[in-house]
Amino acid sequence: MNKFFSKNLPMISFVSVPVLFLWHPNWLGFLGAQPNWSLFWLLPWSMIHGSINGLIFGLFLGLILDSITLESTFTQIPGLILCGVLFGKFKLKSDTLVSHFRYGLICSFGSFLCGTLNFLQILFKNFSDITFLFFIPSIQNILAEVFLTGFFAPLICSQLVRMFKFSKKKVQS
Repeated sequence: MNKFFSKNLPMISFVSVPVLFLWHPNWLGFLGAQPNWSLFWLLPWSMIHGSINGLIFGLFLGLILDSITLESTFTQIPGLILCGVLFGKFKLKSDTLVSHFRYGLICSFGSFLCGTLNFLQILFKNFSDITFLFFIPSIQNILAEVFLTGFFAPLICSQLVRMFKFSKKKVQS
């Protein structure tokens, strides 16, 4: 049983992303926004496995998250694909302290990118309406999400990197 879990830790943690997305814990929120849970998983996976795997799993995460949010007509797929490709360009460093802060900065940038792409989708859809200016205060939500994602990323991403490296070594040996 222990061998099964150590071998399949990445996929088990992949399933936890939609669960956290649906759970939406309020005590981790700030100004009504939540961190971008999918980027916490996508960053370590892409850094270890490269841009192509980041693109593929960014697409899968986007499809899963879009399918569980039925009321939304906007998609998360472009942002997650772009983040998966960009995250795959970064390589792991040996300096532990710098890496922890680096995870926070990279995840903050990815969260800003995903939030901006979603905001642009909303603006383009409602541009012909006179009420499109009502969506300008959602920039506050984007910035709160960027802050939270950058705040929690060093803790979560460093653990996931360690877990993914461990499971990759187990699979190879």
